[in-house]
Amino acid sequence: MEIAENAALVVVDVQEGFEEEAYWGPRNNPGADRNIARLIDAWQASGRPVVFVRHDSPKPDSPLRVGQPGNDFKGYVEERRGKGGGPELLVTKSVNSAFYGTPDLGAWLDRDGVRQIAVAGIQTNMCAETTARMGGNLGYEVFFALDATYTFDGIGPWGWTLGADELARATAVSLHGGGFAKVVRSVELIEAAG
Repeated sequence: MEIAENAALVVVDVQEGFEEEAYWGPRNNPGADRNIARLIDAWQASGRPVVFVRHDSPKPDSPLRVGQPGNDFKGYVEERRGKGGGPELLVTKSVNSAFYGTPDLGAWLDRDGVRQIAVAGIQTNMCAETTARMGGNLGYEVFFALDATYTFDGIGPWGWTLGADELARATAVSLHGGGFAKVVRSVELIEAAG
């Protein structure tokens, strides 16, 4: 795996509100936060760009809405912001894709000739996946660090349910098999970025 010197790490929605199990339900991948922290550290140590994405939910009952403690980044992310040697960007959004946030992520990446992004964060099958899909559609080479994401059990039409692990596997198959992204482990990205 070749990681460019200017490849950007896009850290999606690692916010306190996702700790509210009563709202979201059971989650998977308890090691995700550790892996996200390691990716941020590796990217910052190498001087590569890091993008921190925050979801400002418009839903009145969401733990992620503006003005609520759940809107804040998790502590380990907040304490890393501003600590890297490379460029850094804060994107806020109210939809699933970081490419539809403020400021314009695509314009920021393109300004510096960035053609590779690595995606990590929450939720695997929602904002992380949507950001990866759009990145692929926009022509970026996308690496999706599956073990640096997590999600929650889900309910769909007709009472269908899928567990968080099943949803994560479906995301991995869709992204990788569909050509949107290369699904990888965080250690592979860390080693390649070293």
